[in-house]
Amino acid sequence: MFTASFGIFLFGLIAAAGGGALGAAIGGNYAFGFTGLMILAAFGVKAATGSSVWFDYVAFGPFFGPHVAFAGGAAAAAYAANKRHYMVPNAHLSNSDVAQTGKDVSEPLARLNRPDVLLMGSLFGMGGYAVKIGIDNIPWLGAHTDSVAMTVIISGMTARLVFGGSLMNPEKYNAGASGFMAKIAPTADHAWLRYQERPSQFLTIGMLFGIAAGAVSVAVATIDGFAAVAQTLPFAMSAVVIFWLVLGHQMPVQHHATIVAGLFAVKFLPIFVGGSEFHWNGAWFEAGKAGAWDSNTWMMAALVILLAGVAGAISMSLAELSNRLFYARGNSHIDPPAMAIWISTILILGSASLFSGPMLVG
Repeated sequence: MFTASFGIFLFGLIAAAGGGALGAAIGGNYAFGFTGLMILAAFGVKAATGSSVWFDYVAFGPFFGPHVAFAGGAAAAAYAANKRHYMVPNAHLSNSDVAQTGKDVSEPLARLNRPDVLLMGSLFGMGGYAVKIGIDNIPWLGAHTDSVAMTVIISGMTARLVFGGSLMNPEKYNAGASGFMAKIAPTADHAWLRYQERPSQFLTIGMLFGIAAGAVSVAVATIDGFAAVAQTLPFAMSAVVIFWLVLGHQMPVQHHATIVAGLFAVKFLPIFVGGSEFHWNGAWFEAGKAGAWDSNTWMMAALVILLAGVAGAISMSLAELSNRLFYARGNSHIDPPAMAIWISTILILGSASLFSGPMLVG
């Protein structure tokens, strides 16, 4: 969508100016929560009309697409804090490192009463819109990655470099620590989510939320026309959780686990069952009806959702590693979940392509 002609591209680009400003005005995390709501609405629109326009234009497009609205909000925060020094510590933030830098992507920036901040959100929103389209058109990569997540990372790194920071800050590593992982371990002033940084915690969250997301995605994929977007339903639910995080509740941040686990389940169940001979079918669970799954298919489905949990745990691990490398000791927001989604999606789609031809039938 938005690439059929220059006029359509221009329409989307202008819309992205508004989307990026919106993300800056209400705050990147609020914008991301609305992405989740828009995805839920998109499922309703598609079920009622068969149209994917709400997915393409509103939820993942130039309006509330994370590469536009969230990325615009994150870049505007970096600009306001690090370039213009408009930001002041916010009492509701317990992490002093976040409160005094452009890493605060929760606070609505309209409060600053600075139109240039909103315009910077617009600029990065437009940039995110154009970059995503560019990634989509890269041979192989465009079809084997999450271009939204990749664009969020490119946008975040660009904002970090443009507004006076560095991508990695080894001078802020833990002095005297032995071993690389000890050097980048979180501290009170250099952290992301303290309640979910221990491996035992983030692996458990990733595994169990991943299993749930895999099961939900498999069920949604059996509905005619929904296989290609099934993994976005648990992702939407996880995104809505961010509203409560912004309001001060220590909610689990796990949208990077649910979308990756859901994608794994939808892509690999057909491979495990029989590749191109597999049919997503609405009668999947109704024994005795035509198209109902047999015992072998159910066994493969059980295995797939367990492995989806593993995929979710791996994605959670990648996010925490990204936090320690790029986010925790920087002065702006480089999104750990987006990094995990981008890398995990390449691994899943790339490996799935090695085992299958056409995978979704029916």
